[in-house]
Amino acid sequence: MMISTLGLSSFNSYANENDEVKTSYASYYHDKFNGRRTASGEVFNNTRLTAAHRTLPFGTKVKVTNLRNGESVVVVINDRGPFHSSRALDLSKAAFDEIGNLSRGTMPVQYEIID
Repeated sequence: MMISTLGLSSFNSYANENDEVKTSYASYYHDKFNGRRTASGEVFNNTRLTAAHRTLPFGTKVKVTNLRNGESVVVVINDRGPFHSSRALDLSKAAFDEIGNLSRGTMPVQYEIID
């Protein structure tokens, strides 16, 4: 019984940690990554609404809001990264362009799991 309780407790703390709204910075993928495989095994396409996150499960839907203008986009996590300590997400170029200015390169964002 104790094993079952510990397992449930671990699952709940993981779920609670990921249900909160978080803030960080996002960047976007360079076109040179088009056609390469992501960590999930998908072929990367910069025109799709996808993103990389270090720990969220592949297939997770995340609402990303640009804190400068309030614009939002929903992306699907299909890769790992970014590998820069100040950023939590690497967005596809299409996702970044939908909510921000590509010439800036990064933007402050709020993000939350929606599915």
